[in-house]
Amino acid sequence: MKKLFLLLALFTIGAASFQAGAQRRKLAIFAPLYLDSAFTYTGEYRFSKTFPKFLNPGAEFYQGVQLALDSLKKRGAPLEVFVFDTKARGSSIPQQMRSAELSNVEMVIAQSNPFETRQLADIALAKKIPFLSATLPNDASVTNNPYFVVLNTTLQGHIEGLYRMLQKSYSLDRIILFRKSGQQEDAIKTHFVEFGRTTSSVPLNIRMVDIGENFTPQMLAAQMDSTRRNVVIAGSMDEDFGVALAKNLSQLSKYPTTLIGMPTWDNFNFNRPEFKSLDIIYSTPFFYNRLTPLESRLASNFEKQIGSRPTDYFFRGYEVTMRFALLLLDAKKDVASSLVQKGNYVFTRFDIQPVFKDKKNMTLDYFENKNINFVRVTGGFKRLM
Repeated sequence: MKKLFLLLALFTIGAASFQAGAQRRKLAIFAPLYLDSAFTYTGEYRFSKTFPKFLNPGAEFYQGVQLALDSLKKRGAPLEVFVFDTKARGSSIPQQMRSAELSNVEMVIAQSNPFETRQLADIALAKKIPFLSATLPNDASVTNNPYFVVLNTTLQGHIEGLYRMLQKSYSLDRIILFRKSGQQEDAIKTHFVEFGRTTSSVPLNIRMVDIGENFTPQMLAAQMDSTRRNVVIAGSMDEDFGVALAKNLSQLSKYPTTLIGMPTWDNFNFNRPEFKSLDIIYSTPFFYNRLTPLESRLASNFEKQIGSRPTDYFFRGYEVTMRFALLLLDAKKDVASSLVQKGNYVFTRFDIQPVFKDKKNMTLDYFENKNINFVRVTGGFKRLM
């Protein structure tokens, strides 16, 4: 565990350059490392032989970042990189960003919560530098900021991608959205309705049914058709609702059914009996199947050093750092104008597009990764569609 934190400090890489004499580019990375919680003032680890769960996301994200930087260093990348702990005591994000080291930083990457994301977005706007939010799946209420980039696609982005997929492959089926009452559930319904109004293709006929939380197979069957395929959408992000919906649908074998899950289903354990008898599809902007040579090699490296299997935070840290550090090196002075540039893909084919909330005035609010992968689960096994 101590190995994991040995290099969690300010560091620079790359005295050499891709081209002789190239100027080094400055990159800042923020992550919740909780170093003050993990270590005493004398440098002793506080938790003996244990590793508290709250340390995992930031630690794994950083490990991915470090591996990417090590790879870039070997290639002679002219980078100067600064890593900051968002949970550092007595040092806020604005204070860190005002440090002399970051006076001319050119890009920020962060694993941050909504409050931290808004802070970094405001600072990025003031400095006119791109800020890439690597893990937060929403816009943190940021508007009118062309320097803010949401990489973990928002719920609205998922619904738009899902709607297009349904138009392409399931438009002739019986489509039913089962939901319960709730603010998030209302947002899902609204996104489906609004995109249906604005789509350039033929809008879908989606039946939206509020079945509450204590529903039965018979209640579901009353809305389904035994003579054709039923495409059932889980209209809630709540895990219990999704599991209950799958469990009840699995008892309706005479109804041909494809179950559409929400982005949160990427974390589901599909080995449960209620999932194995169903055809399931869900969306995710990132898909790490651990089967490619690079993913396998990175996972093996992680397991040797840490002694456990890496989660998606590790792969996210690696690919976001690699992809956008290379963009920083490729771009000229105006890095922000290159955000939509394709190429330098690691695992994810980022599709970064502008988002206009006020479509009448066409005010650019931020950029968002619109790449959506659809994962099909059959018999408990996942594969890309």
